[in-house]
Amino acid sequence: MSTTMTIRIDEHIKNQLGKLAESSRRSKSFLAAEAIKTYIECNEWQIQEIEAALVEADSGHFASDAEVHAVLEKWTANEN
Repeated sequence: MSTTMTIRIDEHIKNQLGKLAESSRRSKSFLAAEAIKTYIECNEWQIQEIEAALVEADSGHFASDAEVHAVLEKWTANEN
């Protein structure tokens, strides 16, 4: 099921969207809907991860100094 939504976008973006729609043989509406869907999925994932990390932090689950140091050594050892 889909619904209609009106948004305001910069004229330059609208022109770019039109060119992309033409070259990809998709409608502007399809491309805009896909872009919004992708943006939402990415941001929902990021927010969920941040919220989970905050729960862990509030519970006192942190990496120890030794664990952080071990990871840093691993990454800096591979720089050479």
